[in-house]
Parts: sequence; C-alpha cells; structure tokens
Amino acid sequence: FLETAAYFCMKPKMGEKEVSPHSFFSIWHEFSSDFKEFWKKENKLILQERVKEAEEVCRQKKGKSLYNIRPKHDSGIVSKKYSHI
Repeated sequence: FLETAAYFCMKPKMGEKEVSPHSFFSIWHEFSSDFKEFWKKENKLILQERVKEAEEVCRQKKGKSLYNIRPKHDSGIVSKKYSHI
C-alpha cells in the first residue's frame, strides 16, 4: 500500500507520519466516481452521434429510389406503323 501511495505522490496529512488507507481511498473513490460519470456522459454523446449518422444514412437511402426508371422507347408494332407518317 505504501509503495502505491508513494507512486501517486501522496503525502501524509498534517500530524500523521504516513498516508492512511482511509485518506488514500477516499480520494481514489472521488476520482473513480467522477471518472465513471464522465465516462457515462461521453458514451451517451457518442451513441447520440452514431444514431444521428445512422438516421442520416437512412434518409439518404430513402431519398434514392430502389430501382431505375428508364424512358419507354417506341419499338412496338404501332410505332413502326406510324413511323413513316
């Protein structure tokens, strides 16, 4: 524990000789709680962006027709009958 506290540069409070587990873990708990909240908010924002992108892709695909319509060419008997007129 003391090596871990030293790694994070924790110093004992006034009047104490060494860092107590209570003081170390109270700070660690605050940090991890804040980190968890920021993590949730960031994931929520990323999810909202992905949903917007997916909706935009769907709108673009719906805007395009699924099939191509070609103009009708006169190639039947009636068009040949009246082509010389």
